Amino acid sequence: MPDWAWTIVGVAGGLLLLWLALVAALWLTRPDEVRLRDLVRLLPDVVRLLRRLAADATLPHGVRVRLWLLLGYLAMPIDLVPDVIPVIGYADDAVVVALVLRSVVRRAGPDAVLRHWPGTPDGLAALRRLTGSLD
Repeated sequence: MPDWAWTIVGVAGGLLLLWLALVAALWLTRPDEVRLRDLVRLLPDVVRLLRRLAADATLPHGVRVRLWLLLGYLAMPIDLVPDVIPVIGYADDAVVVALVLRSVVRRAGPDAVLRHWPGTPDGLAALRRLTGSLD
């Protein structure tokens, strides 16, 4: 086999190992059933929140770019872990959303999230539990 073919096999194998490590990490840190149920219930409000935050011109440009990229990722039919895999199929989306929202809160402050939250106070409390960053 030519050297370039071995390089392609090595890169593909490395990407596969990296993906498997990601799946294992998501499985080990997956949200419990209550938290996952909360996220599914909150999904419409969270998507509206992300869109409102992304459109807020008072937020730093980098924060808005992260939010638009997150909205694009959530809209894509292809995920890091396919949604047909039970529990962790949706857990990757939940983890990515939680990480981006934590990043937004650190950079823009919790007031930005509170100002744009479209849901109920109970929904906001659930979002606080999910992200652990709106305190």
